[in-house]
Amino acid sequence: MDTVFKALSDETRRTMLDLLHQKDGQTLSELDQAIARHGTDMTRFGIMKHLKVLEAAGLVISRKQGRFKYHHLNAIPLQEVVERWVDPLIQSPMAQAAIALKVKLEKETAMQTQKKPDFVMQTYIKTSKERLWEALMDGELSAQYHFLGASVKTAGEKGSRYDQYRPDGSLMLGGEILDCVPMERLELTFEPHWGEKPGAVSRYVYEIEQQGNACSLTILHYDLVEDLEGVSDGWARHASSLKSFLETGSGLTFAA
Repeated sequence: MDTVFKALSDETRRTMLDLLHQKDGQTLSELDQAIARHGTDMTRFGIMKHLKVLEAAGLVISRKQGRFKYHHLNAIPLQEVVERWVDPLIQSPMAQAAIALKVKLEKETAMQTQKKPDFVMQTYIKTSKERLWEALMDGELSAQYHFLGASVKTAGEKGSRYDQYRPDGSLMLGGEILDCVPMERLELTFEPHWGEKPGAVSRYVYEIEQQGNACSLTILHYDLVEDLEGVSDGWARHASSLKSFLETGSGLTFAA
């Protein structure tokens, strides 16, 4: 966590995070113009140096698409800081919500599309690809780490359903598996069933890569048209609890 605290200790880097929070997926030129409008005098080389520090801390992840490189926020390191240092001291869900930034990052992907994701989230989990895939696909395991206790029911094949049910048996999230490469990639529709009526259908992707004795899990969400903050907060809790479950055997609990 030292790299996260180091990255956040600089006012300019905090400003850059604020700018990315306001508008996700900015190029270097866009950040240069935004920083100039903010009243900060800095060269493009200086901006690049600060971006490298933020990327090293995992707070910003860049994704090249065509001729441009886009920079996005990654909320996972901030979530881990909050859970380890802030929540035990203040025990305030309102403070956690205030600290959390919207989750947006991009990463190279095999997806055949030119559309940018609305946000991308990435975390590293000390586990194997097999164990991570099992946790995503096994309903009983899902219920042990999902922050709402939701369990999964799926045939795990392309074209089949992938549905999450609350402990009371009601449907929370539905979806169709659009693409399935075991232990590597899972693409699904996102059909929320909470609130007074079902939400708009969007699309999300899990990508898994082995990184030494750990796995990177990237979550990309496309076509969101509403409730971005609520959905992104749910993803942050989902990913953090999954990481805790696979590394410690116990998922996380969150204040209501």
